[in-house]
Amino acid sequence: MAQVHPYLTFDGNCEAAFTFYKSIFGGEFPYIGKYAEMPPTEGFEIPESEAQKIMHVSLKLGAGTMLMGCDSSSAFGQQPVQGSNFSVYITAETKEEADRIFNGLSAGGTVTMPLADTFWGSYFGMFTDKFGILWMIGYDECEQ
Repeated sequence: MAQVHPYLTFDGNCEAAFTFYKSIFGGEFPYIGKYAEMPPTEGFEIPESEAQKIMHVSLKLGAGTMLMGCDSSSAFGQQPVQGSNFSVYITAETKEEADRIFNGLSAGGTVTMPLADTFWGSYFGMFTDKFGILWMIGYDECEQ
């Protein structure tokens, strides 16, 4: 069965927010990465002002639950809006389950990143469903 995780988007203060959340919940960050660590992409260069912002962070909250987040900005095509700066992240148990969930929920919506293998090792995609809800679907073979 797939797992559900809240995914929070910040406007430059993700690291401070997650440091605060860690002080409350405890635990460690299984992963924290910055945009400067992204491999080069043809036609896109990370602006110097964005390089040290958080690309992805996760904080384990308990058995099977993670709080995840990132920084975003207009440099990445979107400016976070407080109150609607979160997504529902689904971690699938198989690639096939990821495909099924992605294709089903994205029908009639807008795909912003098709499901594909990524440089960080996940099979991952994003979309807004036909009701305006932001979703992220991922499968990590190494976590299975």
